[in-house]
Amino acid sequence: MPANTTPLVNGEKANRREQIMTAAAELFAHHGFHGVGIDDIGAAVGISGPALYRHFRSKDAILGEMLNSISQFLLDGGTARVAHDGGPDEVLAALVAFHVDFALAHPALITVQERNLGNLTDHDRKQVRGLQRRYVEVWVRAISAAVPGVGERQARSAAHAVFGLINSTPYNRHLGDEELAELLGRLALGALHAAR
Repeated sequence: MPANTTPLVNGEKANRREQIMTAAAELFAHHGFHGVGIDDIGAAVGISGPALYRHFRSKDAILGEMLNSISQFLLDGGTARVAHDGGPDEVLAALVAFHVDFALAHPALITVQERNLGNLTDHDRKQVRGLQRRYVEVWVRAISAAVPGVGERQARSAAHAVFGLINSTPYNRHLGDEELAELLGRLALGALHAAR
């Protein structure tokens, strides 16, 4: 994965589709999916609304690709963290740090992901849900290995609770990013270890 790959941009420079998704994410986060029109998205990237149809068949398609990209990015990143050598505590800390970094760097994506699952087509919702379940299972295995005595169901619930904590970052900007990342990391690991 190139160094500056993000959930919506693969490689050195964003192509037009990636620019459209990035702009749409900001608009959806601030105005809601239904509060944004195709003309708004086009204006944000310097093209007419109808010109967007050369890149995406609909606003629904933009959202579907966006949420699939975010979910795949999280799954790939989580899987990479657990594949590295290290003890269970190191793996769990790496997973927490990865998710915290993602949430702090991409608050609009967190907001869109939390609010718009219901706006996806059935096909896209099924794909996104499948990717999200696989990401949760990465966490379940890491929590189970690092926190003795925690069963699979407890680990799954703990993972979801920690996602809620970390994903609150778009609404919690009382500290600078570095200080907030450190605090969220401590809180998340403390909560996970308290699950035993």
